[in-house]
Amino acid sequence: MDLRFTPEEVAFREEVRGFIRDNLPGDIRERLRLGHAPRKQDIVTWQRILNARGWAAISWPEEWGGPGWTPVQRMIFLEENLLAPAPDLLGFNITMIGPVLIQFGTEEQKQRFLPRAANLDDWWCQGFSEPGAGSDLASLKTAAKRDGDHYVVNGQKI
Repeated sequence: MDLRFTPEEVAFREEVRGFIRDNLPGDIRERLRLGHAPRKQDIVTWQRILNARGWAAISWPEEWGGPGWTPVQRMIFLEENLLAPAPDLLGFNITMIGPVLIQFGTEEQKQRFLPRAANLDDWWCQGFSEPGAGSDLASLKTAAKRDGDHYVVNGQKI
């Protein structure tokens, strides 16, 4: 098995590296280089720069704003983004809500929400809260018991 990058993948790495070098704002790069966490505005700024290039939604199909990259290209992009250093893509928007909408959303939902998710016009999140558990679902107090042809659900889920 040959695990070396193809000439096209090496050229792609150089393209990504050059784009990040030329487009990542210096103040953001320096903040991250010094070990500080990116601010919300840093994440928004960088994701919008990437989105303008068509690179914000790295795993989405081209028809919904993704670049149409191979898995190797996605890995190269993520590696170069990390090495820059640049802010990570907003995971909830790109890897959680986007793929769910692409797979299961109506055409109207896709048209409305996908461009906004890729550009961080909307900031998606996921929240869990259970009595006495904080964000830990391990102590969920809800159970379903079969009663004939149906299930009866008892407990708490807030």
